[in-house]
Amino acid sequence: MEVVLYIAALVAAIGFLVLCISIGMTLFSLKNTLNSIAGTVAGIEGQLEGITRETTSLLTKTNALADDISDKSEKLNSVIHAVKGVGDSVNSLNSSIQKVTSSISTEVHKNEEKIAQVVQWSNVAMGIADQWRQRKPINQDDIVYTSTKTNETPPAMEPKQKFGFFKRK
Repeated sequence: MEVVLYIAALVAAIGFLVLCISIGMTLFSLKNTLNSIAGTVAGIEGQLEGITRETTSLLTKTNALADDISDKSEKLNSVIHAVKGVGDSVNSLNSSIQKVTSSISTEVHKNEEKIAQVVQWSNVAMGIADQWRQRKPINQDDIVYTSTKTNETPPAMEPKQKFGFFKRK
């Protein structure tokens, strides 16, 4: 029975040896995997440093752009307020013009008869002006000089003493 005990101890020792060898192989395999992972992590770390630098630069530019947009927005607000003021002025001017037009229309309607008379008188005045422009110049030979006492022509009077009636032929 002692032999069985030795055999059992030997089998246990062989089993332990096989277990240790398989654990060793697993650990060597795990070591290669961990080395590969460590290389990958180092590469990722380098890439993250580049990404961090780019992100910082991009964040700085974004902040500068946001400040610039804020400044321009404030300036644009003043332009918008000015345009709104112009729009309000134009609306006010439109309403004033409408009031004036309405007032003029009302007054014209009230004074239609007077306006018609003014137009008639202006036509008469323009007719007289046209006739005045179209009249012929007076020829000195057409002037007949007469005395106030008689209808005779004085023989020789000075031009300052003469007066006469115009006569057209």
